[in-house]
Amino acid sequence: MKKTVKLLCLATAMIVGTGGAAKAEGFKIGADLVSSYIWRGGELGDSPAIQPALSYTFPGIGVVVGAWGSYAVIENTYDAVTDDEFRYKEVDLYVTVPIGPFSLTLTDYYVPYPENGDAFDYSEDGPNTIELSLGYSYKNLSLLGAIFVGANDYDNAKYFEASCKFYDKDGYSAKAIVGVGDEDYYGDWEGDNIALVNTGISVSKDRYTASFIYNPDTEKSHLVFMASF
Repeated sequence: MKKTVKLLCLATAMIVGTGGAAKAEGFKIGADLVSSYIWRGGELGDSPAIQPALSYTFPGIGVVVGAWGSYAVIENTYDAVTDDEFRYKEVDLYVTVPIGPFSLTLTDYYVPYPENGDAFDYSEDGPNTIELSLGYSYKNLSLLGAIFVGANDYDNAKYFEASCKFYDKDGYSAKAIVGVGDEDYYGDWEGDNIALVNTGISVSKDRYTASFIYNPDTEKSHLVFMASF
């Protein structure tokens, strides 16, 4: 659905700090159940969602290729063109290349709205968006920079994020996130400036995560629960 890694900085695949840490080789599958889909401070589909993931890490080189999706449970996303409601769907393909403590990711976000749903349609008004992102991790700090570079690139929308884990005790971990992005894409759609669009705290225990997210530019807040399998 939009996103890139979850660009110069996911995701926050919620879906985001990537880095040079060793990863298990071979195939990996999983899925998240979320109470709502919030991405970089914005709500994508006002519905609980199932978010499956599939990836393969090449032995020895650490390059990862994968697919990630989000499928709304309820048909309640409004389409301004057709004046109809539809069930939000997103399918993303990506490849991540580790470069020391950095990770370079190329992501193809595919969001098939009813009026332009063909896969691999890379026209300027099509359902695909190509993103290039760079992630960096050091101890408890993660940085992400991202930019849309192809297909429906929304005027090369940019996003930058920093997250820091500040608590790790009794099985609980907590991190704070701050993200800025182009106001006319990640914010209130009323300006061309870089704005603060994503702030919040996430607390995790075992396979469960609860996140409070606030977008200062749109003045919207969200409380999201996620279970990972």
